[in-house]
This record gives sequence, structure tokens and C-alpha cells, in this order.
Amino acid sequence: MATFTALTTLVGKSQAEALGEAMERLVPEPTGVGVFEIEDGSGLWEVGGYFTEAPDEAGLAVLAAAFEAKPFVVSELPETDWVAHVKRELAPVEAGRFFVYGSHDADKVPEGAEPLLIEAAMAFGTGHHGTTLGCLKALDRLANEGFVGENVADIGCGTAVLAMGAARIWPNKVLASDIDEVAVDVAKANAVANGLEDKLICLEAAGFGHPDLAAKAPYDLVFANILKAPLVDLAPDMGANIAPQGHAILSGILNEQADEVVAAYEAAGFAVHTREEIGEWTTLTMTRNSAG
Repeated sequence: MATFTALTTLVGKSQAEALGEAMERLVPEPTGVGVFEIEDGSGLWEVGGYFTEAPDEAGLAVLAAAFEAKPFVVSELPETDWVAHVKRELAPVEAGRFFVYGSHDADKVPEGAEPLLIEAAMAFGTGHHGTTLGCLKALDRLANEGFVGENVADIGCGTAVLAMGAARIWPNKVLASDIDEVAVDVAKANAVANGLEDKLICLEAAGFGHPDLAAKAPYDLVFANILKAPLVDLAPDMGANIAPQGHAILSGILNEQADEVVAAYEAAGFAVHTREEIGEWTTLTMTRNSAG
């Protein structure tokens, strides 16, 4: 059975949500409607519907005009073609010196960029999300300031794109850990695909809870792109495992949650180094105080 998609973009959250609600009243009905902010600071939102039979394109055209959206793009996607669809939809991402891409875009890697290959099937953590993009930009910013990470860990690594970024630009091995066994397998596969299998040590662990992570502390840089609650819970362990003047790059934080995360890390002996918002997400670079 084929699946049909209808996608458009427009400006503004309330307008996008209203268009999404209007799509649900179409005949034939969509099996699902999604409304997402595009995480590039443009203010654009994507509205998409999934249909099990061809949607009413005339009705879609009327909705697009009524809500001042771009014309809907309707595609037919066989069930076996999801990865190909993702490959079409995910353009390469540039974050400072880093260029995150799928193998279908291997010919687009710019001269002098630090390439990070993440296959489209591993869609979360490709660099398209504001949290991952923010962390890569924070890493690039630290490197531009002259910082060299000699002892780096990526806690909750997912695809390990952040760990690979550090391993790509600095000489020492990087530890990448995740609580999810599948994520660890993905991290290992990505390390091999990027020729970094000798530079990444991939571990299954919650937080710093692994003997190999404990043995290598204190760190001069730790990534944690997870969520607000586990970041707050992790703050004391970050203080215990990061060396004075070392850094923590934190994300997975909604803009309105950032102050709470900052407060937890200040209590653990850190100060804000940089803070950046991309779309609705904040990325924090925190520096541990010398006397922390």
C-alpha cells in the first residue's frame, strides 16, 4: 500500500497550527498531521499530512492560499521507500567547520570542511535539529578560541555525531556513551563509516556510570545533548568529572528551561561561557570554575 504525503511551509506558529487543524477536515482524511518548527531561525514552520489514498489537491491548494502557505508538495511514497524519502528531505548541514551529510551528498562536501557522515536512516542526531546543530557550533566556537580537547566524552551520544566532531579535529580518543544499546551500535557503525573507529570508544552507560568513564576523569570537555531533567540531575556528576577550566556543552533544552539548567550548573561550580538559541532550543557552554 502506498502512502501519500502533502507538505508545505509558512511563517508563524499559530498560523501553522491552524492550517494543521484545517487539514484534518479534508476528504479523504489524512491519517496524521504534523506541525514542526524548522530549526534554522527562519521563523518558518512545516505542516505535513499523511494519506492512505491520494489527497484532494484542489482542497490543499485552497488551504495553502487561505493560510498564506507555499503550495503543497504532494508525493507518493511506497512503504519501502522511507529511507529514500529521508535522503531527499535531509539536506547537508553546515555548522562552522563541520559538514554533516548523508552518503547521497558525498559529492557536496566543501573543500576544507570537517566531514561527518550520518546515514539518513539514522535521522535523529543528523545535525538538522537545533540541539545537535547548536552543539556542533559550540564545539567549533571553542576550537576557534584555541581550546584543544585532550580528554573528551559524549554522554547520551545518540548517533555520536558530537563525539565524532571532536575526534575529527583533535588527536586523542573520545568516549561516547548512551543508555540505549541500539544507540551504542549506531555510534559504532557511524565511527566505522567515518574512518574513526580507532578514535571512538563506545560504551553503554547511564550518565558517568561506567568504569571506563570513571577511569578517564576528569574531562576537559563533556557533551550532553539530552533533556532538561537528566541534565539537571547530572549537574553534580559533571562538577565531579570535569576538570577546573573544563567545559560542558549542554543541549536538549527548550529556551524557557535554560535558566533552570544554568542555575543547576552554577550550583555545581560552573559559569556560563556561551549561550545560543536556535529556534526553540538553547545550547549552553558552561565552564567549570577554577575553585569549583
